[in-house]
Amino acid sequence: MPRPLGELEDAVMTRVWQWNRPVTVREVLEDLQQERSIAYTTVMTVMDNLHQKGWVRREAEGRAYRYTAVSTRAAYSAALMNEAWSTSDNPAAALVAFFGMMSAEQREALRDAVRIVQHDDEAAEAAEAAAPAAPAPAEGESGERAEGPGR
Repeated sequence: MPRPLGELEDAVMTRVWQWNRPVTVREVLEDLQQERSIAYTTVMTVMDNLHQKGWVRREAEGRAYRYTAVSTRAAYSAALMNEAWSTSDNPAAALVAFFGMMSAEQREALRDAVRIVQHDDEAAEAAEAAAPAAPAPAEGESGERAEGPGR
């Protein structure tokens, strides 16, 4: 489970996720400077830390790097929600409380997500039921190929 991103890590990752392309420290710096005063070396350190933590991968381009997100913002959010939910001593009560905090639009998005997951589960079950069963090996056969030269 990923630990929550720090405030500056989140600001950097937000840009990497939104732009959805390889980015340089300079690009992130210039965008962050529209909101705050920040040094190039600070952004470089944060992006290096994000690389070390596995949030981004990087490829050398001249003397600099281009960074790309390893995962999506949605996957990060889902992991945080799962971690919070799984640490509850009463998961059902935690879900009820969480749903109670949701707006009508969020509850509708939740219903849509549940429908998608249920449809995927039903499709997987149908495919499994339709697949022919593998024949059992005859008595004395292991089903494995003999090892040896040329095989």
